[in-house]
Amino acid sequence: MSETPLTGVKPGAAASRDPGTWSRAKRNRYGWFMTFSLLFLMMLSWADKAVLGIAAVPIMKELGITPEQFGLVGSAMFLTFGIAQIVAAPIANKVSSKWILLVLCLLWSVAQVPILLFASLPALWASRLLLGAGEGPLAPVLMHGIYKWFPEKKGATPAALASSGVTLGIVAFAPVLAWVIGQFGWQTAFAVLAIVGLLWSVFWVIVGKEGPYTSRQAEQEIDGIAAQEAPVLTETKVPYWRTILSPSWIFAVLASFFGYWTFTLAMSWGPAYFQNVLGFSGQQSGAMIALPAAWGAIATVGLSALTQRLHIKGVPTRKARGWVLSISAAFAGACLVTATLTTSPALSVILMVFGFGTAPALFAITYLVVAELTTIAQRGANLSIANAVLTTGGVFAPAVSGFLIGGAATPAEGYRAAFALAGGLLLVFGILALLFINQQRDRRSLGLEIADDAAPATSTLVASSTATGLEVTPAGTKA
Repeated sequence: MSETPLTGVKPGAAASRDPGTWSRAKRNRYGWFMTFSLLFLMMLSWADKAVLGIAAVPIMKELGITPEQFGLVGSAMFLTFGIAQIVAAPIANKVSSKWILLVLCLLWSVAQVPILLFASLPALWASRLLLGAGEGPLAPVLMHGIYKWFPEKKGATPAALASSGVTLGIVAFAPVLAWVIGQFGWQTAFAVLAIVGLLWSVFWVIVGKEGPYTSRQAEQEIDGIAAQEAPVLTETKVPYWRTILSPSWIFAVLASFFGYWTFTLAMSWGPAYFQNVLGFSGQQSGAMIALPAAWGAIATVGLSALTQRLHIKGVPTRKARGWVLSISAAFAGACLVTATLTTSPALSVILMVFGFGTAPALFAITYLVVAELTTIAQRGANLSIANAVLTTGGVFAPAVSGFLIGGAATPAEGYRAAFALAGGLLLVFGILALLFINQQRDRRSLGLEIADDAAPATSTLVASSTATGLEVTPAGTKA
């Protein structure tokens, strides 16, 4: 069946179940519908993570848990978080994103059962370990699924919108969960999240679909680029270890590792800090954690939209993505360190909002950098590996901070030490990322980028210099 070059639509496309045959407008609408559906899933995921911190004070009081023990419980989820991502990495390349996401969401709901049946420290451990196994693979699988709905140059903004669920979930759910805890007890908040997860699963079974942009060649065909107008694109596999050892991969992931450390610290200990040190009520403290989260949503979408705009204008992604990521990490770290030094409580809170809130904006840009260093066929696994490493920051943040807080002379000193450590690490690795991230250099080293003078002069190159994992050959020749 032939395609029209201007629209990329095949005859009879309107009635087809295959999104690749839909009109461009219909495909774009459904792509955004999928994006918003997965945005809500990401929001729910982070509500599940944040509820422990929101309920920290009543849980510690009711169950007689020390700060050190609570910190270890907060880290428990991330012990299985990374393992689950490594296990899921090869599966993400072979199994539809729709079904993986469904299984993950159902697993989150089941994870709440131990807490609902047995209110105890062992139940908290069991619940968080199971939750980590279910939530670990979410971000890379979700990003991989969204990338399939948009051409390469237009995927940054929708992916960033879904990634903003990291913070929007806190903004939307934190005040509600704080109210539920205050009115009905902390166990009820876990039950509410389990019910919402089950409802989303039913919705997803009905509407979930896989996107059609599964390769560069598919992108050419769908967008109606005739063979005589474009080179033939072939994807060359790169050993995973080579991608992982490239400087751009290492420092992009490390920047987000400490960003994850920082934001997990805020979610785990922020409400307790507002209540125990600043003197707010439990409900007020739960709502206040939405402040850095609200800024985080703005920063996530804004910074990713900036990277996309720069990319479309032809700015090399070393600057459009690498510099934006690095400078943002350094800014967040500097804000948090300064917050621990100032004597003004109001200024300290404002700086914490920018420091804690900018940290999660790093994740979406890191995914873009990692995606540049691999092929589409290997992208799902590479994103899973990167996410497994960067989210390991969540293993250390609650536990290390718990020991700093529990061992300090006063709670205020303990919190300052925990915040200063997170901010200092983020500042240092933001500066290192600025020095070492260079995707164009590393793509050439990996064999993913062909020098300009190697491309035929008569060919119109459709793939940008940052297209993921392509070899470019003249149309009509053998790749």
